[in-house]
Amino acid sequence: MTNSPSIQTLLEDRCAAGQELVEPLSRYAGRPDAIVLALPRGGVPVAYEVATALRLRLDLIIVRKLGFPSRPEFALGAIASGGIQILNDDALAAHPVDRASFDALVASEKQELLRREQAYRGKRPPADLKDQVVILVDDGLATGASMMAAIHAVRTQAPSRIVVAVPVAPLETVEALRGEVNEVVCPHVLEWMVSIGYWYNDFTQTSDDIVMDLLQRAWHRESVGDGPAQEGSDV
Repeated sequence: MTNSPSIQTLLEDRCAAGQELVEPLSRYAGRPDAIVLALPRGGVPVAYEVATALRLRLDLIIVRKLGFPSRPEFALGAIASGGIQILNDDALAAHPVDRASFDALVASEKQELLRREQAYRGKRPPADLKDQVVILVDDGLATGASMMAAIHAVRTQAPSRIVVAVPVAPLETVEALRGEVNEVVCPHVLEWMVSIGYWYNDFTQTSDDIVMDLLQRAWHRESVGDGPAQEGSDV
């Protein structure tokens, strides 16, 4: 656990962050029943490093944060593929939003979620997660609202195990997620969180083009047989 570090940054960039997750997740290497699901956009470069190093399938789960209208970075909740909606009741109580504004926000984020689904996935169907070990990866957590929405969306598909893997997150969020999934992997658990980007030297926004390029690379690797092994060890 890293508590109140004396340096500003813990991580060079998202690629380095992904590499830090490889060793803690090494028990899943090469398993045909394990899959890495990235939360776009920032989670994709992190997840790509994990999936490549561990020879696992890579896919994605689209999640959109519901940001407070005047402060978009402040999460009121999140939505995910499959009609999942998670609300932060404490945030809504502290910062009430009128119904019309909230409905407009949800409608806008649903439209962006659909756009990303179509842009990133094209005609490729979503992965079948039944009886799979699902490793959910993002570039970091703050409130955990987006990750919680992803967990609920995955849970509806009856996976055998859900693992959350992120490079950096506050202790409070990590502890909350431990009660929701089988395992949480987080090399840098912090007692205080300014923002996720604060802990990165390079936190340049991940573009749609980068997301699509990394996904296509991973899917090509799988199609030519350089993917998961045929045998895997038990958890």
